[in-house]
Amino acid sequence: MNKIFLRFSPILFLGLIFFSCQPDEEKPIDYPVVSDYSGEIVSDWGEIILKLSKECPGFSPPVVARAMGYIGVGLYESMVPGMPEYQSLQGQLEVFPLGTIPAIESDVPYNWDLVANATLAKLVVHVFPNASAENLDLINEIKQKWDSKYELESQDVIDRSVAFGEAVGIAMSDFSDTDSYQDAYLNNFPSSYVPPTTPGSWVPTPPAYQPALQPYWREARVWMKVNLEEVLPAPPPAYSILPTSPFYLEAMEVYETVGHLTTEEKTIADFWSDDPQTTATPGGHSLSIALEILRIENGDLGLGAVTLAKLGMAVNDAFVSCWNAKYIYNLIRPITFIHTNIDPDWEIPLNTPPFPEYPSGHSVQSGAAAKVLTDLFGEEHSFTDNMHLSRGDIDGSPRNFESFYDFADEAAISRLYGGIHFRSAIEVGVDQGIEVGANIGEIQFKR
Repeated sequence: MNKIFLRFSPILFLGLIFFSCQPDEEKPIDYPVVSDYSGEIVSDWGEIILKLSKECPGFSPPVVARAMGYIGVGLYESMVPGMPEYQSLQGQLEVFPLGTIPAIESDVPYNWDLVANATLAKLVVHVFPNASAENLDLINEIKQKWDSKYELESQDVIDRSVAFGEAVGIAMSDFSDTDSYQDAYLNNFPSSYVPPTTPGSWVPTPPAYQPALQPYWREARVWMKVNLEEVLPAPPPAYSILPTSPFYLEAMEVYETVGHLTTEEKTIADFWSDDPQTTATPGGHSLSIALEILRIENGDLGLGAVTLAKLGMAVNDAFVSCWNAKYIYNLIRPITFIHTNIDPDWEIPLNTPPFPEYPSGHSVQSGAAAKVLTDLFGEEHSFTDNMHLSRGDIDGSPRNFESFYDFADEAAISRLYGGIHFRSAIEVGVDQGIEVGANIGEIQFKR
């Protein structure tokens, strides 16, 4: 036994030396991922987006919604390489082909706050091209704030992150220009449109008697074509001046509701009016709610990017889908019908916006926003809406909601209280919006 051991021990010894000298298996390098970063940068940029939506001339509700879509998708695409569970939307969506967004370098670290900052700095300026000098200064301040936060970061990481973010911002800006609506803010009221003159058709309304706003918006880009091609509500009640007809009875409901408004109903009408140039428009109101939820939930950068993408696409598609229906049905507004057939001196709390009645734009966009926010945060997510807290011209006191559908229903019914819409436009509009939001929910964000 001893002789055998001595004979083989040198081999065993050499084997031990051989195996002990083998290098350790390579371990994957643990680079930062997007979820390692807070959502604070989304909050900062979200606030400037709300400000621009309110203050940039010509940014009507459809135009704001368009901007929200490109910003949300652009931010998401800049983040998705650092989100292992998620995938690009390129190629998934027919309108968003592969190769639209540049590829990232592999196996090197990125600072995802710096990527987001650079992307948004390029993209926000592009989709709000008429931002004032004051707001451009604010945009630069936000960019510098986040750049300076990481000034001690490795210079290689800084340069790489900023370069990729800028490349995505430029690519998405270029893509936004291919929908032919990059200058829509300059021409909300195209003179080429001639409205129909059949009985019951929309006509300009007091007090401004403006022409039709964005009558060709159905041609704007939708993120999911199904939201234009397959989401069309059934026709409204048939136009009639007979006092017993469903249409006339709906008009009487608007007339009587406005004539007996409670203080609460008047507050609701004002709170949800969201007029352009006075507020960030209805789409901005939904963005404000989303930003509030992200702050409450301490949502990380990844959740912020997904939220802005889904909400932006939903609100964009809601307005295209709604405007398609509006200009198919071209229905008369309550104020016109009531002045002509019921009471020529009737007054309403709000100004009727300059486009056809059916369906309600507030209802469609609120339903779409409620659906995607419910999918993200849950069915019974209560929250407080602080959108108008700083306003002095209305009662902007915070309003509490038990769910996102609760807010959508109140935003929708506010248009009855304001004398803006018939009930059918309100109820059908919410359902249409939920359908739009459900279609956005079919997109495979996760792998």
